[in-house]
Formats: sequence, C-alpha cells, structure tokens
Amino acid sequence: MQPEALSAKVRTPPGGTDGSEGTAPQPALELLVHGVGGATPQEMLGDPRTELVTGDRTAGIHRRTEDVRTEEPAGEERGEDGGSRTEPVQEAYCWSNLTSGNGARALWLVLLPFMIANLAHWMRPAAPSRHGAHRAYDVLVRIFALTLTVQLVLAAGEVTLDLLAWQCAGSTHCVADKSWLGFMSAESGGWFGGPGRRLALAALVPVLLTALLWWLSRRTWSIYESAKPSPRAGAPGTTGEQPALSLPGFWYGRRLVARLRAAHTATGLLAVASALIAVTAAADDGTGGGLRATGWVLGALTAAGWIAVVALVCRSGRTEAEPDMGEDRRAVRALPLAALALLAAVLVHTAWSRPGWVSTGRLPGTSVFGGLAVAQGVLAAGLAITGLLLQRRATGEPPALRGLGGACVALLASAVAGVFSGGVAQRVADWLDRGATPGENGPLAGPPVVLSWQATAIPLIALLVLLLALAGGWRMWVLRRRIATEVAGLYPTEHRYTGDNDPRTGRIAGAIARARLTDDAPPALGAAALATLILGAGAVLGAWFTDEVPGKAARGAPGPLPGLAQTGQALGSWMMGAGVILLLAMGRQAYRDPKSRRTVGILWDVGTFWPRAAHPFAPPCYAERAVPDLAWRTSTWTSRTGGCLVISGHSQGSVLAAAAVWQLDPDIRGRVALLTYGSPLRRLYGRWFPAYFGDRALAELDDQTHAWRNLWRLTDPIGGPVRPTPPDGRPSDVDRKPLKDPLAFERTPEHPLPAAINAHSDYQADPAFAVERAELIARISVAPAAPVEEWPRQVPRPAGEPDAETAEGAAAQGRTGMSSG
Repeated sequence: MQPEALSAKVRTPPGGTDGSEGTAPQPALELLVHGVGGATPQEMLGDPRTELVTGDRTAGIHRRTEDVRTEEPAGEERGEDGGSRTEPVQEAYCWSNLTSGNGARALWLVLLPFMIANLAHWMRPAAPSRHGAHRAYDVLVRIFALTLTVQLVLAAGEVTLDLLAWQCAGSTHCVADKSWLGFMSAESGGWFGGPGRRLALAALVPVLLTALLWWLSRRTWSIYESAKPSPRAGAPGTTGEQPALSLPGFWYGRRLVARLRAAHTATGLLAVASALIAVTAAADDGTGGGLRATGWVLGALTAAGWIAVVALVCRSGRTEAEPDMGEDRRAVRALPLAALALLAAVLVHTAWSRPGWVSTGRLPGTSVFGGLAVAQGVLAAGLAITGLLLQRRATGEPPALRGLGGACVALLASAVAGVFSGGVAQRVADWLDRGATPGENGPLAGPPVVLSWQATAIPLIALLVLLLALAGGWRMWVLRRRIATEVAGLYPTEHRYTGDNDPRTGRIAGAIARARLTDDAPPALGAAALATLILGAGAVLGAWFTDEVPGKAARGAPGPLPGLAQTGQALGSWMMGAGVILLLAMGRQAYRDPKSRRTVGILWDVGTFWPRAAHPFAPPCYAERAVPDLAWRTSTWTSRTGGCLVISGHSQGSVLAAAAVWQLDPDIRGRVALLTYGSPLRRLYGRWFPAYFGDRALAELDDQTHAWRNLWRLTDPIGGPVRPTPPDGRPSDVDRKPLKDPLAFERTPEHPLPAAINAHSDYQADPAFAVERAELIARISVAPAAPVEEWPRQVPRPAGEPDAETAEGAAAQGRTGMSSG
C-alpha cells in the first residue's frame, strides 16, 4: 500500500530530546540497502508481510507491517502506552527495478560501448582539481565518446546504405532471390531504381536509429535521473578541497546531459549527411552545373555543423558545486534542428536524378572506419598521457594501472563497438552473398576492408584472453596450496583435520584464493588493452596498404601465412557475428525471463552507478535517483523524530550508502551511523575511481561520519577493508578484523551441520553483525538529539486505490513521496 501525506503535526518524542536520565529512549532506525542483483523487501526484512512506506514500484522504502506506525505518538494507533523496543526499526530500500525491473531494459545491452566509455570519464587519478590536465582529460573522453556515436550510426549506414542500397540493389545476382528488395533494383526501372534515391531511402534507417537514441536518453533521464538533491546536501570538507561526492550538484547533471544529448543527436544526423555528400561528390566529380555547386555548399555547411558539435562538446562540463538547473533551450534545440534541416537538404540533393549514374564496388567514403579507429587510438593515447600527468600530482595509494585505467577502458569500449559494427556488417554481407566470401570470391565487394582485418585480429585477442585465464587458474592453484597451510590459524581453538588432502581445508583455501584473484584484474585488463591497441593498429595499416581482405592479400606469401590469414579471417568473422547474436539472444532471454533479466541487471548495477558525463546515450544512472532517495529519507526521518539512524549497506548498496552520507548536512550526520559489509568501496571503487573513492576521499568520509563500521571476509571476492587514513594520522577503527567464514571449521553444538562458506552473502547471519550494529547505535545515541521539525503524518493508501501505472507517473509519485518524508 502506498502512503499519502495528510495534515502536518508538530511532534516531540516522549520524555524530551535532551537525552537526560529518565527520558524515553530515542527512536532508532536501520535503513537496509541491498547490493547487486537486487532483493525483495521480504528477503531483506525476513518477513512475508511488508508494506511500501514511501516511493514507488521502481524504487521504494518498505517496512514490516507491524512496524509501519512505530513512530506514531502514544494514545493513537499504537495504544496508550506508546510501546517501546530495544531493537531498531528496520526499513528496506529496494532499488533493483532501476536496473532490471522492466523487460525492455535488457535491450540496453546494445548500449554497452557507450556505458564503458562513460566509465572512462570517472577513472582519472586523484590529482587536485586545479590541475590543468583535468580539463584536457575530460575533453578527450567526451570527444572519444562522440566517435562511438559516429561509429554506431555509420555501422547502421554500412548495412543499409552500402550493402543493401548500393551493392545488393545494384547487382542482378544479389536481388534475384530477394523479392522484398525488387523495388530498389537497378534493373526494375522504378522510381527507386536510381542509386541516389535508393541511398536516400536507406538513409532513413540510421536517422531513425539516431532518433531512437535521442528519445531513450530523454525518456530515461526524466524517469531515473531527474530526482533533485536534498536542499541540505553538501557539507564542506574538514581538510583542504571538498570531496566531489559531497557537492550538492554531483547527482544532478541535467544541463550537461541535455547539451551532450543535443551534440550527439546532431552528430548522428551529420554522420549520415557526410556519408551521402561523399557519395554524391564522387558522382558529380568532373561535371559542372548546379548539382556540383550545391554539393559544395552542403559540404561546407556540414563542416560548419561538425565544428559546432565539437565546440559544444569541448565546452560542456559538469557543474557540481550547485545543482545546475539551467536548460540552454536555444543551444539544445537549435543544433539538432539545424542538423535535421541540413540532412533534409542533403537527402533531396542525393535523390536528384543523375543520368548514367550506376553503383559499383563499395560505397565511396567507407574508408572512414579506418579513420575512426585511428582517431580512437590517438584519443586513447591522449588519455594515457594526461592520466600519467595527473597521477604524478596525485596522493595516496596508486590506483589500478597507475593512471592508465581510463585509457584502457576507452580501448575496451572501442573494441566492443568494433565487434558490434563489424559483426553485423560481416553477417549481413555473408547472407546477401549467398554463401560466397564477400570481397574475395563473391559478386559483392562486401563491407570495408578494415572491418575484415579487424575481424582477423579477434582470434588473437581471444587467444590472449584464454592465456590470461589459464595464468589466473595457475595463480589460484598456487595460492590455494599456500593458503591451505594458514587455514589452521583461523580456527585455533577447534579440532581439525590436518594434511594437504583435508577437503574442508581445501574448500576454505580455495574460496580465499578465488577472492584474491579480484586484485589481479588490473594487469589482465592492461594486457588486453595493449594487445587491442597493437592489433588494431596492425589491422588499419594492413587495410590501408593492401586495400584487400587478409585472405586475398596473403596469397602468394611464403610458408603457412596464406592459410593462417584465411583461417583467421573466416574465424574472426564468425566470432564477431556470434558475439552479436549472443548479445541479442541474451537480450531476448532477459526480456522474457525475470531471472535472466536480473543477471543482466547486475552488469548495469556496476556500470551505471556513475552519471552520464561523457556519453548521453549510455544507459541511465540509477544513483541519480537512489542517492537523493536515501539522502531525503535520512534527513527527513531524523529531523522529524529526533532519532538516530544506521544506514546499512551491502556490496553495491554500501557505495550508495556512502554517497548518501556524503550528501547529508553536518547536523544530520551526527545522528547517522554507517554500517558497510561486503563493501567494494576501496577494493574496487577506490582502485578504479581514485578521484572519488581514493584514500583522501574515504578519510574525509571517516572524519565527517560520527560512526562507521566495515565488515569483510577473506573469502569475499568483492568486499574488503576500507582502511581510511585520517588527515591527523590517528588510527582508524572503521574496519573490523575479518569475519570467520565459515563460522565453524567442524561440527559444533551451535553448528551441528557443516557451516556454509558464505563469501559475499549472508553477512547479517554472522553474530558479529548484530553486535556491531548495537555499538553503532549506542555511539550515535549519546549525541545531542537532532531538532524535531514539523513533519507530515502518513497513513496507508485506502484499499483498492490504484497505484501509478506509467513509469513517468511512478517516478513523479516517488519524488513527491520522498519530499514529504
């Protein structure tokens, strides 16, 4: 049932708020935040009877039915005595539907390259923000993201413009068994039989794709990312520069997303216009008349459009000191509309009749794919240089790959985009050519040569990944044997089997060894990125120097090289196609099956935590809804009750909890404790995103938080210690010593059956959890009570009243609910 706010009432807790002897205990609340993969309110609260307190179906806060009216004044619904309890009331914040609730969200898999590129923006080293390389790093990431949009749109254009409208429709052999393509055939003599009109019609597909991306970006922002931050957000840091995550505008990037959305929408339209202008320029070359002059004018206007897009992207930056409420309506609307009008003129110019114009070979201008690969490599090199410069000024423990993380992730995004574009083009070309090999022995010229060379590099990259996996397996085996000798020390008071063949010891040692492999991920990613860069450069050079597919270019070469080239080309083509088909199959399965959809959602839980600062077409950032939700709930509950609150976050939920605490007013922080368990705050986020979760940032959080405790296990592959080092050098007590896992080595009276190895799950089942929570509540209960403010009472929605059905209505209703407490 959904509560509604009714008449406001001023409330003072029974017995006063001064905490003096003889007063009633202050109310205590534990706000649970789940991790990746999601959990139901019933699972989180351990009770089948739960009710929605505030929020909506997408993200909301739930309580046990018996706890819904716990804070009601005595004499009303709870009875004359008012009641009392020693345990804190528990609330569960469920946010999993932000990433895996709707089946259509599984289709976001096609936006994977955009999401990866967006991560690169947040991976810069933790140098002071005044350093000049900051600006260069951000601009390079945004331009790199722009090239991915061009690549995706041109990949769609390669299929429709080149393979279908230009090559297949112009070939009698290709259209012989394709009646659906007959109206575009050059032999049909119809209105669409001319090359220009075929191209103009086929250009509508990449244009519609651009429109779809614009619509998805705009719609998802209004649903997921438009929650305004708490008016109390953003407390100054205690030392030096204020942490970025505590800034009031960090989780509200409306203006930047709107600017980038306009720039990338215009980019997609200009990319189609540029492709058509390149074709018509080749057709009009050497001829006079108005068509050639018109083409020059349209080309000049298109070049001006590209300059405007790049200028907008370069000057667009995040404004985090305050929520940026500006809209830039003129720039946001004018640029896409101008690009659309220019494209319309280019379509008319392309469709104009040109007697004697025929389509042969590949579409002119398709060499742009090689140019894109070079541009992306240069931009990734620029990210590497600026990352190293920033790392030289950074303090604290070196991050993953020592400042090169952003460059490596950018190369990964480029590789994934290349697989998408090349895989689709290769499979469509094979299908159109009816079993022949495009570009080698078939009637069609096939896709651009550089795509075939890139496909040939795929098996080599796959071989490298296999070798890295084998190396990881060998390292785990060595670690397991070494750790097996140390397991006895974890259970000094228990009887245990001895020897290398003890299965219980082997399982515990294996779990610890697998958990430690997480720390080996940076070198593996660095090796894969370096191989991608080298092989990608080789593919571009091979395509430019030979202008033939690898199998044909290697003919006559000595030794086994021709066979290897032919095998690599065929295998790579099938691997690229299989990757695209697998992705589509995963999306279809996730659309139909909620369990599979949750698996896909785990990927988005990690990848879409960060706001869309580099690519506006990336999947939406759920944290721009979740963090304000948690901050609003924490602020309003402590203000209206004067009580103390523990934000209890597991795994990814601990990251959301920490981000929410950063957004609280200092007066509220004094009544709030932070309990994290299975937390990747330092192990993953601190290493990969040091500017936001590095040593200094975590030390600031520890210094500004009244009470914080972190629980972790040696067997946990994700969570670990946070070890913040406060600025004054005093030791921090945030991390508890590692919890035993399993709780008992052998059968005991408390554990008559073998205790499970929980690794990353079931932290709340450990007896230490309740002890640490009680100590946190005791620490914040002695602080002066927060001032009790006027707050709106809430009662359940009347039975039978309909809930919000549309996503927009649900989101708006959730924001209203949060605002009212």
